[in-house]
Order: sequence, then structure tokens, then C-alpha cells
Amino acid sequence: MRDSNGFDLWADDYDNNVIKIEKSGKYPFAGYRQVLNSIINDILSTPKAKILDLGFGTAPISSELYKQGYEIWGQDFSQKMLEIAQKKMPNARLFLKDFSEGLESNIASNKFDYIIATYSLHHILNNDFRNTFIKNLIAHLNESGKILIGDVMFKDYKERDFCRNDAAEEWDDKENYIIVDELKLVFPSIKFEKFSYCAGFVEIKK
Repeated sequence: MRDSNGFDLWADDYDNNVIKIEKSGKYPFAGYRQVLNSIINDILSTPKAKILDLGFGTAPISSELYKQGYEIWGQDFSQKMLEIAQKKMPNARLFLKDFSEGLESNIASNKFDYIIATYSLHHILNNDFRNTFIKNLIAHLNESGKILIGDVMFKDYKERDFCRNDAAEEWDDKENYIIVDELKLVFPSIKFEKFSYCAGFVEIKK
């Protein structure tokens, strides 16, 4: 797991590195583009929605929605990635803060039609804290709002262990990936879609 300084250093090469790994079909980015497209297509069904992107990085999703006229808000802990994203989206409201420390005050006073988190929630290492964080996010949804999570995730521990064995030395034990069967115990009505042996999409409605 990289800290904010690590992501600052990685920022310029991030997109190229992701594409390279995705093309190899390997952990952690196998299915990455399908995850992003699924989230984008879901949001495009709601014109003029207000979006909060948590851990937006270089804004691969938000920038596409921004081009379509969506109102974009975001929070990330990397100053360098924020600068890259702001250049793509000059009028987006982007804030610098680690979301594991809570929502930035301007964001916390707002509600959204969609809250999205792609390849970011695995940085929350405590499951109970992550579940509480997600519950708190629901309070920041407008009526009929959705939380959309795309990430390295697995239906159960058997799938996770298969991926870990396949990844070998590339596996990152310092990241905490969602086990969907466990998440369903807290959020029984979630929708889960699997895109590769290591990538998935979860939808949580208000």
C-alpha cells in the first residue's frame, strides 16, 4: 500500500502502468476497464447527476462524466493526483484529504446522487471501520442515490486465496480487499457483478 507521498511519485505514470497490467490480464488490474465502464454506464442513466468521487486519482471516471456535463466533487489524499485531475476538470470541486480520516468539511455538508469509489476503499484496513464509513456515506445520498464501488474484490475467501496464490510475490498483503459474502451480512441488498478473477463492482442503494 502506498501512502500519499507514494501516490504523488506514481501519479505521472499511473495510467500507463494500469493499462500495461490490465492488458496482461493479471492482478490487480485485470478487468479494470470493465469496472470503470460499468460505473460510467450506470451513472449515464441519470442525466445531470451530482457525483462524489472518493479517491479519484487521475480521474479516469470523473473526467469522462465531467465531459458529459456532470457536477463533479472529489476527495483524494494525493496532491499530485489532485493537480492532474483538476487540469482535466477545471470546474470540478476537488479537495485534499485522506477519506479514512472522514469527509472534507465542504463535502460533508452536501448530498449526492452517486458516490463512487474505484480502487480506493482497499486502503481502509479495518473491516468494521470500512462498513461504518459506507453506512455514513449513505446519509450523504440524495433520494434514490447509489454508492458504486469498483475494486479488487472477491465473492468469498476461496476466490481471494486463488488470486493470492496466482499473484505470488505481486500480492499486496497491506491492502484489504472486499469479500462480498461478508459485505452482504451488513448490506444484504447489495448488487455484485464480477468482471475478472480479481475485479468486481458493488452497488449499494439508499
